Amino acid sequence: MENVINTLHLSGKVVGTPVIGHEAFGEKFYYLTLGVPRLSGAQDQLPVTLSERLLDGAMLSDGDSLAIEGQVRSYNKIVEGAGRLLITAFAQKIVEPDERENPNQIVLTGTLCKAPAYRTTPFGREIADMMLAVNRAYGKSDYIPCITWGRSARFAAKLSVGDKITLTGRLQSRAYQKQMPDGTVMEKTAYEVSVGHLELISEEAVSEPVMQEPAGGFRNGTVFQQ
Repeated sequence: MENVINTLHLSGKVVGTPVIGHEAFGEKFYYLTLGVPRLSGAQDQLPVTLSERLLDGAMLSDGDSLAIEGQVRSYNKIVEGAGRLLITAFAQKIVEPDERENPNQIVLTGTLCKAPAYRTTPFGREIADMMLAVNRAYGKSDYIPCITWGRSARFAAKLSVGDKITLTGRLQSRAYQKQMPDGTVMEKTAYEVSVGHLELISEEAVSEPVMQEPAGGFRNGTVFQQ
């Protein structure tokens, strides 16, 4: 049996109004933004995909509390004429919010599908970006951008494509500016897993994922646009 893990727990408040995003086999899926608090008092504004069946006839509104369990998922989509890897929190269950619980938890195991990119900031902070391929049912894989810091970044810098790793962390949103070909600047948002703990695991601990590069190539901090 495959020892593959992709678990997510998020708890926060709905931001704006959920919209119907797509339909599969007669089942409607809603897209919504969930505001999840950080310890600093700031909030991550995270994209969530949620089946109508989980709502059981109810409807979510701006400001409603929502706690979910599920997985981090990635999808390929053509955005502005180019292939993009889109990241979302895919809800598999709605649970009761618990204020005593960490509102943003992720555990992943998978395979590095791109060499980690190590760098230091002008202030000397060490950072490493990683792209993790995590198996999903029916021969699919999710490609999840991750970022780690300090000693974990130095450890990640020594890893290679094909290494199997397990990590814990949180899903975060990060605003940035992108200069367009006409010189204008657009505000965009990246979504990635901020790693709290990282370990290298044995070859036998996780089965080989489907190493097919998503449309547009691998991108750390990829943008999700609903």
